[in-house]
Amino acid sequence: MSIELDKLPYSSNALEPFISERTMSIHHDRHHKAYVDKLNKLIEGSGYADLTLEEIIVRARLKKDADVFNNAAQAWNHDFFWKSMSPKGGTPDGRIKEMVESEFGSIDAFEEQFRDAATGQFGSGWVWLVLEQGKLRIMSSSNADTPAGTDLVPILTLDVWEHAYYLDYQNERKKFAETFLEHLINWNFANEKLEGAEGRKAA
Repeated sequence: MSIELDKLPYSSNALEPFISERTMSIHHDRHHKAYVDKLNKLIEGSGYADLTLEEIIVRARLKKDADVFNNAAQAWNHDFFWKSMSPKGGTPDGRIKEMVESEFGSIDAFEEQFRDAATGQFGSGWVWLVLEQGKLRIMSSSNADTPAGTDLVPILTLDVWEHAYYLDYQNERKKFAETFLEHLINWNFANEKLEGAEGRKAA
């Protein structure tokens, strides 16, 4: 079984003017595809070959198999990043709104902390909103590291590798993070992840 490169959940120009079609095409069709292609070469004929992407991440992390882990994690992170954005991004509602306001005090406070995590991440990496033991928190991860396959439940993520924003924002990572927060977050996806996690816990 090989890992497939999923299509974007929207057209490559759907996030304009906030993220250009050129950035989306290069990011998905070259960067993301490269991780998937490299991973498939690495796992061919190995003990990873029949595992799902998340199972590969878990096993590679335990085995300290850096090459497999990095490519699998980057493939998973990118899949999650595309789903974390929407052309209809905007104001949260429902359960995620309630929890964000409860945990962070306000939507503005959440956005400030998330933006600070994005700008404070040294070098390449990711910023995450995760559910940990029933509470939301913001965390960052370096390079390919990921909360996938851990006790943390990812709710949203922002890619802060330079290839995610440099063509559109150059070195202005802060502006990119602000744009994500104000215009691009897929709050429906966040609600689905949150409700799924809470549903599993209740069961």
